[in-house]
Amino acid sequence: MRSTYLPSLLFLVAVSIGHPAAASEDHLISGPVEAKLIRVIDGDTLLVSAAPWPEHSIETYVRLRGIDAPELHAKCEATRFAAQQARDALSALVPAKVALLSISGDKYYGRVLADIRLEDGRSVADVLLASGLVESYDGGRKAPHRCN
Repeated sequence: MRSTYLPSLLFLVAVSIGHPAAASEDHLISGPVEAKLIRVIDGDTLLVSAAPWPEHSIETYVRLRGIDAPELHAKCEATRFAAQQARDALSALVPAKVALLSISGDKYYGRVLADIRLEDGRSVADVLLASGLVESYDGGRKAPHRCN
């Protein structure tokens, strides 16, 4: 079942972890919610099949909390190259099965915002930040980038 309907996912996750009310877009769900990686979209977004409770799943896009990767479709060739490096690094980091943590709505309808930790406890976002392939991002307006 493929769905990008954010309120449904948040409701399913809220029910699965025992919250009495459906979650709103700004509600934080601690998780973990197990998910299977379908594909890496870019340096900060994944498509997963999340399993909020046994034998039920929903496909959704997951934006990694706290980071922003360069855009794959940028006009600047250097930005596109940096975006490919960030996407490749994320692909190499993320295992086939992940646990979504600190799940909330994203500012763009149709995906969720979440943390993903590696088996050793490190945050995927922090690893990408340390590599210099992505920038820190708080969800606000992004500064324009100059093409080098």
